[in-house]
Amino acid sequence: MPALRFEGYVIVSADGRLANANNVMPNELKFEGDKKFFSAALDRADLIVHGRNSYEDQPSSPQRKRIVVTRKVRATAPDPTNPKATLWNPAGASFETASAEAGVTSGTVAIIGGPSVFDMFMDRYDTFWLSLASRVNLPNGEPCFPGVPARSPQQILASHGLKPGEPKLLEPDQNVTVTPWRRDTHLP
Repeated sequence: MPALRFEGYVIVSADGRLANANNVMPNELKFEGDKKFFSAALDRADLIVHGRNSYEDQPSSPQRKRIVVTRKVRATAPDPTNPKATLWNPAGASFETASAEAGVTSGTVAIIGGPSVFDMFMDRYDTFWLSLASRVNLPNGEPCFPGVPARSPQQILASHGLKPGEPKLLEPDQNVTVTPWRRDTHLP
């Protein structure tokens, strides 16, 4: 049984984008129901992993242990701007080394982006929580995963062995849902 459990989290537009053309998450992708779901999930996580442009900007964010993926260090290093953060260069150290440096060797790891960070963990996710704002389109925006829009986020998750569970409605007025994509560990 693995000591770490990996969960991904993203909200995307109908066209699979997580940010606009300026690489900023627009207000059109911000919904109270999704914020509450996301915040509660991160409060339960033992470690947050994200790139330099991804963050959760919540009241409890400063208390969360995190790993920031960067090329600015050779392997791992403490983040000089945040005592709860470890900087990690995947080209110089394994994730297990980085998580040990962060003081987390068991529990839930929440991967919150961006696209290349999500991609690094595609074959490790136990669950990927895909929130969808089906009434929002972000032409020329930042795709949530490499390969979008040629393939949908759902097609990419499925190609990595994840299967969709029952969607949950987060914002009834806006048709915002979250679907758990889980790894089928019972396959031969």
